[in-house]
Amino acid sequence: MIVAITAGGPADELPDLSLYEGALHIGVDAGVMTLLGLGIEPVEAVGDFDSVTDEEYEKIRSAFPSLERSPSEKDESDTELALKKAMDYRPETVIVTGVTGGRLDHYLAALHIVFAYQRSFPHVDFMVLNKQNRIRFMEPGTHHLEADQEFTYVSFYPFSEEVSGFTIEGFKYPVKDERIPFGSTRFTSNELTEDGTIAFTGGHLIVIESSD
Repeated sequence: MIVAITAGGPADELPDLSLYEGALHIGVDAGVMTLLGLGIEPVEAVGDFDSVTDEEYEKIRSAFPSLERSPSEKDESDTELALKKAMDYRPETVIVTGVTGGRLDHYLAALHIVFAYQRSFPHVDFMVLNKQNRIRFMEPGTHHLEADQEFTYVSFYPFSEEVSGFTIEGFKYPVKDERIPFGSTRFTSNELTEDGTIAFTGGHLIVIESSD
């Protein structure tokens, strides 16, 4: 099962959500209005709704009569609350979108909470997605990556510390048993020419697949 979380970022950065047929959708704050505008009925509405108008909030209340509005001052972001809701559905994949445009602090917060959830639920495939990029986190081990013409370029960065024993096969520029120090840009814009593998022995890896 796929659960797609749509936050309130700019609508023009969203991927084509119709491609995920059968997915369950969770709207976050203004993202609820985005989904309703696309003709998608979310199963959950989450947030303090401080970024919607009074009229929009009444529309959301009409769609979700038992809506519990979260307080504006809280320890968890609205995206984190949506991720908690998503796990109730026992998903195989969780897509988080509507978080990469607008405020950079919200974007960075989304990356950190998705990273934390990927570590806590290693059997679930979490990704941050917009119409041009797909971002995933990987733990040490061997991972298979399918070639995807929609995302031509693949970049690798350490997330929080150095990545060691880094080996990739099936890429235009293969790598064997390298290290990626924190702050390195050496492994930016590789290309996956066929189905490939990513393996490393230490650290945490952020993988960004991008279109042109």
